[in-house]
This record gives sequence, structure tokens and C-alpha cells, in this order.
Amino acid sequence: QVQLVESGGGLVQTGDSLTLSCVASEGTLRRYVVGWFRQPPGKERKFVAAVSRTGGTSYHADSVKGRFTISRNNADGTVYLLLTNLKPEDTAVYYCAAGVSYDTSNVYYKSEDYEYWGQGTQVTVSS
Repeated sequence: QVQLVESGGGLVQTGDSLTLSCVASEGTLRRYVVGWFRQPPGKERKFVAAVSRTGGTSYHADSVKGRFTISRNNADGTVYLLLTNLKPEDTAVYYCAAGVSYDTSNVYYKSEDYEYWGQGTQVTVSS
């Protein structure tokens, strides 16, 4: 079991960049696929990106492809989401999630495949 903690959110302007981080306050992320989801105000939570256990495979939603990049550093147990060229429509609470996988190259894009969730970090992009 892991407890996830996100950080790095904030208030930025259109075109700015942010790096979000996800760590396990208890346990280790090495055994898990890790994904990022986001929930805009008044809307449902949606998939953003996911990375395999080894970091060798990643998958990004079409809405963020080319602007956001997920990566992980298993040496220090951190998963990152680099957000560039931010737009007002990227405003949301961003959540990281961990899902068990015995396949080191597997990634998940459905929320039901993730067992553990963080509390979220707010990203607000002003126009």
C-alpha cells in the first residue's frame, strides 16, 4: 500500500510551465504504474498521462500531447509531470495515481485500473 503526495501546483500565466511531482509518503512507487489525472472545476476527472514501472513506456492524452511530459526517477521514487505552454483550459486539480502491474512495460489510462490516489494539487492558468 502507498500514500501519494502531489506538489508543484500553483497560479501561472498562459504560456508558462510547471513541473508537478508525485511521491509516496509511505511505501514505494517502483512496483506501480503511475498516472496523472485532472479535474477542472465542475467537470469530471480525466486521464492526462501515465508511465510504466521502469519509465520506458509512457502514454499521454491527445489534449496534452506535445505540451505535457510524464517521467519518473526510480532512484528517488518521484514521478514528474512537466507542463509547458499552459493554457487557461489546463486549470484543474491534478491527481497522481498508482496501479499495480506485474508487467514492467504496461501503462493504464482508465481510472479504475488505479488503486491509490493522492489528494491533488491545484493548477490555475490565468489568461
